Amino acid sequence: MFQQEGQMLARVFSCAVNGLDGVMVEVEVDIAQGLPAFTIVGLGDTAVHESRERVRAAIRNSG
Repeated sequence: MFQQEGQMLARVFSCAVNGLDGVMVEVEVDIAQGLPAFTIVGLGDTAVHESRERVRAAIRNSG
């Protein structure tokens, strides 16, 4: 399956917690040729760095 330049593979809506409020966020997934890696972009706080390890573990354990 090949995709055209500039198109996302998947786009889903999720929710993030901001203080006591829930905020809707849009999550986009794109794939490209190259070495296996993934990048998480967004807020540059500790939660983003921790989520990277959680995503890596989920991918590894998903079979």
